[in-house]
Amino acid sequence: MGAKLNLSFYNGADHYSDGDIEDELLEIVKNNETYDEVLARDNRWAILYHLSSIRHNIINWYPFKPHSSCLEIGGGCGAITGALCERLEQVSVVELSKRRSTINYERHKNYDNLEIIVGNLNAITFEQQFDYITLNGVLEYAGSFTDGSEPYKTFLQQVKKHLKPNGKLIVAIENRYGLKYFAGAKEDHTSKMFDGIAGYVGNDSVRTFGKLELEKLLAESGYPQQEFYYPHPDYKMPMEIYTPEWLPNHHTALSSAPNFDSERYELFDETKAFAGIIANNQFEFFANSFLVICGE
Repeated sequence: MGAKLNLSFYNGADHYSDGDIEDELLEIVKNNETYDEVLARDNRWAILYHLSSIRHNIINWYPFKPHSSCLEIGGGCGAITGALCERLEQVSVVELSKRRSTINYERHKNYDNLEIIVGNLNAITFEQQFDYITLNGVLEYAGSFTDGSEPYKTFLQQVKKHLKPNGKLIVAIENRYGLKYFAGAKEDHTSKMFDGIAGYVGNDSVRTFGKLELEKLLAESGYPQQEFYYPHPDYKMPMEIYTPEWLPNHHTALSSAPNFDSERYELFDETKAFAGIIANNQFEFFANSFLVICGE
């Protein structure tokens, strides 16, 4: 049978795009079963970001319950969709962009347990609730697509309606106080230096959060049970994932965060700075990204 591409809720407009390179991505996934050779000869960030199997590391270790279901919100071009399909009995993906959804479909069309739905989550009717919901690089954009004075809380509350009792929401997001931003990396979404650290002045459409801010936001939105993990160098290309019980220590030499999409400053040696931060038990505050498994 294979995967399903559901256009019943598509309104005819793609609201988010990386531009014409998505046409190239579509041809690549149509004509290649694996992408190692493509990645070896093409060093563009969009190719690496969408096609690298390193993206799977954010989720491929997690012990999902047997015979469970997952709603992937904002599936994009399918960077982690395949990893979810390998581990869950049923995967439903919601994505605003038809072009991105088509890339995801062509990439994973052999999975019988996959349905990709094109449309806005708020306009989609589901006949079920899910054991897991993933927001992988999605929560930070809630200010762009959710109305109201508290769009991030409103969005998380809307998401909760689709989660089974005792289900788990899985959130991956940058830390606005990540060390890389102090060391000279531009804010990932606005491309401005120190933008998140300074509080996103004049910007209501996108934002990330510090650890305490994120804990409070999740708790107030109906997710008081939280397990924090720390992907390094970030959640997009994670090479290690630390836990509160297994944090980096004085033997750990944490690498600096690479910047694949543009040049960045290197104001100081991040490895040496992390060593002092770790010695002072502050790693969780300065980690570049968070992965949070949360529920009621």
